Amino acid sequence: MPKKSKIGELASAATVAEFADQLSSYTTLTASEISILFPKTTDRVELMELLKIVGAATDDNEKKAQLMAKIDRVGGAVLKIVQKFAPGL
Repeated sequence: MPKKSKIGELASAATVAEFADQLSSYTTLTASEISILFPKTTDRVELMELLKIVGAATDDNEKKAQLMAKIDRVGGAVLKIVQKFAPGL
């Protein structure tokens, strides 16, 4: 992958900050915590996939089925969130 230009780096940082700001309005996490927990684009994609499942207008059994079916795509986000809220485990 080619190295980002200075403008590309600034745009990427702005996008990450905007993502964290927007997401923090839906969670108890601050924008800073979100940026630290999910620093990479792939991390944020996982988190968004998880939030889509949890926020879906379906019953809990359907959400559980979706989580089981997609655990390979959301497992990292689940682990980071649990470790954040239960650091003593």
